[in-house]
Amino acid sequence: MIRWIAAILGYFLFRLPGAIIGFLVGSFMDNLGSGPRARSIFEDFSRQKVSPADFEINLLSLCSIVIKADGQVSQRELDYVRQYFLSTYGKEKANAIFRTFNEVIKKREISAQRICTFLNQRTRYEVRLQLLHFLFGIARSDGSIKPLEIDKIREIAGYLRIGKSDYESIKAMFVKMADNAYKILEIDKTASDDEVKKAYRTMAKKYHPDRVNTENEAIKKGAEEKFKEVQKAYEQIQSERGM
Repeated sequence: MIRWIAAILGYFLFRLPGAIIGFLVGSFMDNLGSGPRARSIFEDFSRQKVSPADFEINLLSLCSIVIKADGQVSQRELDYVRQYFLSTYGKEKANAIFRTFNEVIKKREISAQRICTFLNQRTRYEVRLQLLHFLFGIARSDGSIKPLEIDKIREIAGYLRIGKSDYESIKAMFVKMADNAYKILEIDKTASDDEVKKAYRTMAKKYHPDRVNTENEAIKKGAEEKFKEVQKAYEQIQSERGM
């Protein structure tokens, strides 16, 4: 509300430039008063977007880092990535992406930290969560995830500023351990039924495909897969507890 009052006052004082300045200042004040989770309008204006082409090349670069993490290039992992890009983008576009990627790696060394810094400045947190999910899918495509692959993905997650609980939740979707369903929902096995239901609603909202605001089809598919894993985890706990 403050932003519109400030815009009107600014217009009367300085016409159009005053209205714009008034709106910006008013928006900033609105956000200050709306709680700690509110985002400043200046943050929105400074938030850049990564182009689809740049995103695809950087995604493929991170794929190559994970594939080579254990010192062995698995044909299954290569096929997984290639098939994923083909089914997502179509043969013509996928082949163009691969050609561009091959040209890029000839000119410079691939740096996970540099790529993640680039993506952090241009993508939302939800998109980076789906990217991590996709990298775990690559590592598991040859039948098992090697410790060195897990270490590399954990390193990438750190560069992407993924929280520990989110990282462990996604990892639990691929690395089978005790109480996986609870890890996916980011709760302890001792949680009450009400806490389980609350956790499910929170995770379903966080990982819903609609929250992944991106033009990249590969990440959209990853969001759908991840959302299904959350649903499966909840259904498993329901079955075990007779909820």
